[in-house]
Amino acid sequence: MTSTGMQFGIFTVGDVTVDPTTGRAPTEAERIRATVAIAKKAEEVGLDVFATGEHHNPPFVPSSPTTLLGYIAAQTERIQLTTATTLITTNDPVKIAEDYSVLQHLADGRVDLMLGRGNTGPVYPWFGKDIRAALPLTVENYQLLRRLWREEVVDFSGEYRTPLHGFTLAPRPLDGVPPFVWHGSIRTPEIAELAAHFGDGFFANHIFWPASHTKRMVQLYRQRFEHYGHGGADQAIVGLGGQVFLRPNSQDAVNEFRPYFDNAPVYGHGPSLEEFSEQTPLTVGSPQQVIDKTLGFRDYVGDYQRQLFLVDHAGLPLKTVLEQLDLLGEHVIPVLRKEFAIGRPAHVPGAPTHESLVEAARQSEIQEAS
Repeated sequence: MTSTGMQFGIFTVGDVTVDPTTGRAPTEAERIRATVAIAKKAEEVGLDVFATGEHHNPPFVPSSPTTLLGYIAAQTERIQLTTATTLITTNDPVKIAEDYSVLQHLADGRVDLMLGRGNTGPVYPWFGKDIRAALPLTVENYQLLRRLWREEVVDFSGEYRTPLHGFTLAPRPLDGVPPFVWHGSIRTPEIAELAAHFGDGFFANHIFWPASHTKRMVQLYRQRFEHYGHGGADQAIVGLGGQVFLRPNSQDAVNEFRPYFDNAPVYGHGPSLEEFSEQTPLTVGSPQQVIDKTLGFRDYVGDYQRQLFLVDHAGLPLKTVLEQLDLLGEHVIPVLRKEFAIGRPAHVPGAPTHESLVEAARQSEIQEAS
C-alpha cells in the first residue's frame, strides 16, 4: 500500500440489531463471524481500510478491537486495519500502547487507530473513570500514550492514574515507528485542536450532522494544524465517515433500505429517509448517486485522505452487506479514486501508511545527521 492518494474503506459499529423484515436478530457469535467475513470481503473487492468500533455494552459486540483485528490480520494480506474508535478515556494508555504494538507486529504494520471518547456515558464508571473528566482524561492519556511509543524509558505523573517510574514498553513499535493516530470526533472542537497540536489525523464522523458542521470542524483543524507548524492547512490529514446503501436501481435501494432506516435504533423514528438523506451524508441509491454525493464532500472539506463508509448496520443481513461491498468495489471506488485524483495538488499528502511513516522517520534522521 502506498501513500500516494486517498484510502477508501468501511467501518462497523458492531451492532446486533433485529432485521425488521424477518424479525430475527443474529446471535453475538453470528455477528462477530459476519464482521470477519465483511472485512475479508472488503479486501477481496479492493478496498483499502477496514475499521471496527469499540463498545462495551449490549447490543454491540466489538468490546475487544485488537482481538478482532488480530484475527482478521491473520486472514488478510493487504487491507489496512484500524478502529472507529479506540476509547482513550476509559482504556489505560499503557494497555493501548501494548495492544497496538503487538497488533502492529502481527499485521506487518497494516495498523493505525482512531482515538475517541465514545458516546456511551455508563462506560466511564465501568472502568473506574468519571465522565465529567472526559476531556482532561483524553489529553492526559494521549500525552502518555505518545511518550510510551516514542521514549525508551518513561517516568510519568498525572492526575488520573498511578505514576510510572522507569517504565519501558514491550514490545516496542514495529521498526521504531508508532501506529498513525487519528482523532475522531462528531462535535468537539477540543479534539480537532488536540489532533492539530500533535500533527495527527482528524476524522470527522460526518454521519448525523449537516455539511456545514463538518466543514467548520475540519476548517478549525486545518487552521490549527498550520498554526502549530506541521505544514499548510491543505496538508492536514483528514478522514470522513459516511453511510451508503446501494442497488443498481436507485428506487430499489430506497424501497429495500427504508424498513431498516425506519427501525434503526440510531436514527429511526425521526426525520424521514428522504429528509435525512438531504441533510446528512447518507446516500441511498444507485452507484452513480453515491459517487456524486461523495465527490461533493471535497467541496467543503478540501482534498482529504480517508473515506470510510458504514454499510453493515441496522440489522442488514450478511448477504446484503456483501452485495453492498461488491457494488462499492466494482462500480464506486474505482471511479472515486480516479475523480478524487483529478486536480489534487502534488503537495497534499496521501493517507499515511507504515511504509510512508518509516520513510519519513528515515528522512528526518538524515536531515538531523547533516
